[in-house]
Amino acid sequence: MVWLGVDLGNARVGLALSDPELTFAHPAGDIYVAGDYFYAIDDVIDVIEDEHVTHVVVGLPLQMDGTEGKSAKKARRWAANLEKRLQTLHPDASARYQVPQVLFVDERLTTVSAHRQLFEANKSSKKHRPLVDQQSAVVILQTALDRAGKQ
Repeated sequence: MVWLGVDLGNARVGLALSDPELTFAHPAGDIYVAGDYFYAIDDVIDVIEDEHVTHVVVGLPLQMDGTEGKSAKKARRWAANLEKRLQTLHPDASARYQVPQVLFVDERLTTVSAHRQLFEANKSSKKHRPLVDQQSAVVILQTALDRAGKQ
């Protein structure tokens, strides 16, 4: 069982994968998108299928007061499109293939946390930008894993 974390961004979509025991999240790369993260759906589906992902955790960019704005609604549309595409690709999902469950995690301040973690790992601030999206995906996924482990 492997979970996938997704940080949707306009330049890059950051990805993170869990270990099979669902204990730790680790960076799994970026998908470069041309200003629209809907372009990343096919690449995300490839990762889901290659890694046998059972849960996809998408960062939900809530506003600071906790309400959903335009960005959160767009993230929900992206996740709905991902689910629809997976169901279209696997219309007869059987015991052999289950369409992954999609979960959302509040991603407020994940970029701040990701920058802090990269700084603590002695990465220069110039090197943060290419790494921050996948590190944000790690924070999103680790949050979900920690919550799931406490249930």
